[in-house]
Amino acid sequence: QVQVVESGGGLVQPGGSLKLSCAVSGTIFSFNVMGWYRQASGKERELVATIRDDGRSDYTDSSKGRFTISREKGKNTVYLQMNLLKPDDTAVYYCHLRLPRDRKDYWGQGTQVLVFS
Repeated sequence: QVQVVESGGGLVQPGGSLKLSCAVSGTIFSFNVMGWYRQASGKERELVATIRDDGRSDYTDSSKGRFTISREKGKNTVYLQMNLLKPDDTAVYYCHLRLPRDRKDYWGQGTQVLVFS
């Protein structure tokens, strides 16, 4: 069974940095897309960044230039490096795995990020 688990959330002051991790276990196809989503209180869940198995990545306007998504070779782990954090970045961050061939989605439990002074 495929499992997705996030970690690394916490409290950080505006302008600070935080690095989130996403560990994936189970058997998956080599062709896959992983992404980070976030959901702030009272708002809809939104996409932050995505990365394919070949390393190609995309970012939304709100994250581009400040956030970096990456994969670690040899490990089933994806990271989200967040810099210059703003109060608007406060949200629960979710790791997402998409298997296009099977049209299946897997979600982590979420990790809370609080940007507050």
